[in-house]
Amino acid sequence: MGDMANNSVAYSGVKNSLKEANHDGDFGITLTELRALMELRSTDALRKIQESYGDVYGICTKLKTSPNEGLSGNPADLERREAVFGKNFIPPKKPKTFLQLVWEALQDVTLIILEIAAIVSLGLSFYQPPEGDNALCGEVSVGEEEGEGETGWIEGAAILLSVVCVVLVTAFNDWSKEKQFRGLQSRIEQEQKFTVIRGGQVIQIPVADITVGDIAQVKYGDLLPADGILIQGNDLKIDESSLTGESDHVKKSLDKDPLLLSGTHVMEGSGRMVVTAVGVNSQTGIIFTLLGAGGEEEEKKDEKKKEKKKKKK
Repeated sequence: MGDMANNSVAYSGVKNSLKEANHDGDFGITLTELRALMELRSTDALRKIQESYGDVYGICTKLKTSPNEGLSGNPADLERREAVFGKNFIPPKKPKTFLQLVWEALQDVTLIILEIAAIVSLGLSFYQPPEGDNALCGEVSVGEEEGEGETGWIEGAAILLSVVCVVLVTAFNDWSKEKQFRGLQSRIEQEQKFTVIRGGQVIQIPVADITVGDIAQVKYGDLLPADGILIQGNDLKIDESSLTGESDHVKKSLDKDPLLLSGTHVMEGSGRMVVTAVGVNSQTGIIFTLLGAGGEEEEKKDEKKKEKKKKKK
């Protein structure tokens, strides 16, 4: 009964903070603090939550969301959250140009050997020995050498032409495959939806519209689109091999390991989580950024920081 009373108090505090969210853009927890929290694991994360926020309901209060009713769905509130915590989108790696693909195709060892052979063949075809040596030979042999000298370049040119054809075909195939893959990836991202609670109603929204503070429902078979902290779980087991490399399923619970990471699969059970990191700020986004994806986004942020420093000076 005491726990129920405490939870009801927490819920009422959350509802009050939800009303304040409509006119107050400041949250009780920063993006940096959330990123640092999601980098912790199991008992370390649980200890940090208890020391800094009390429990997951304390985090919900600071994020101005309700663990039962979720966000209000107010467009102004959603825009404010995207401005503060970012959008649930990881910018793809900058596509390679056709010339870059041509250069990569030229790095093949076999093609390099053929190029060298073609250059040597062309060089020898245009080489003419001194006349003194030709005078010692018969007229017939001299005539044969002159005929070979006139047509000797054809062999080297044919090799070079074949190399050019192979390189162009390889580069075009790589370019068309990359274009098709990006088109398929963007279509999947647009069509993929996830279940969240907004305004007390269970709805499905595009993954890109998920924001920090959303209450998401997870179930067997889901691929988590964002980082979050477990609010309630029923025998929840997660496959984190895509991030950690460990093949064993990790059991998630409120009293042991409540952190749920983006890019991981739900293998058993179900539950609810509060979203704490999206896009490039999630664990998957951080990894993609280190691998080169989202480079343009980081460059834009650096430029904005430099402009702010200049204005301050």
